[in-house]
Amino acid sequence: MLKHVKHVLALAFVVAAAAPAVAQEPKAEIGVTVAWVFSDGVSGNTIVVPGVGAFDRVDPKDSFGWGIDFGFFIGPNAEVGFQYTAQPTTIEANGSASRDIGDTTAHTYHGTFTYNFGDAHAGLRPYIMGGLGATSYSDVGYSTVNRIGTIPGLSRFSTTWGAGVKLYGASHFGGRIGVRWTPTYIKSDAAGWWCDPYWGCYLVGNAQYSNQFDINGGVTFRF
Repeated sequence: MLKHVKHVLALAFVVAAAAPAVAQEPKAEIGVTVAWVFSDGVSGNTIVVPGVGAFDRVDPKDSFGWGIDFGFFIGPNAEVGFQYTAQPTTIEANGSASRDIGDTTAHTYHGTFTYNFGDAHAGLRPYIMGGLGATSYSDVGYSTVNRIGTIPGLSRFSTTWGAGVKLYGASHFGGRIGVRWTPTYIKSDAAGWWCDPYWGCYLVGNAQYSNQFDINGGVTFRF
């Protein structure tokens, strides 16, 4: 009888010692996602190519993308972190016809703030996310009948916004599904003059953004 009591007490001691670790809220998490990205570009002056067509837009094609992110919890629900994504794609000219120009990759870099709903140990946690950073397009190599060359890449300020659900089982590993929108400022077209009796007159512009909208899924690990 005493032997069994000792075993029970020993088990109770182990459970009691482990309880704080089990109840401990996660400190950070890391995730990897894959996505299908719907993209659009910007418009410009019409360029007529005899025998080919008239072109007034440049757009990235919709394509596969992937990303990685990590975050640190600053409370049971709030999280600050960083997100990187990459979308290998092809730039095309559009108008009365469509022509591929060359391949590029859109890289995004954003500091993020995420709010996770529900208890820290819940098996299902909806979330919303926002971030500030930049989108960088790599160089575009092109080849025509008359010439071969490279269009230099560019980097522009961008924001990113997302929402989704994280799904956890009994372990620290889980899955996630979500959506994300990343508008990237590209340029401003002159829209005319605005005059104010106090500030005077100044030229105003019409900002144009290249947009990435993706549907993503992946895995996440919290620890």
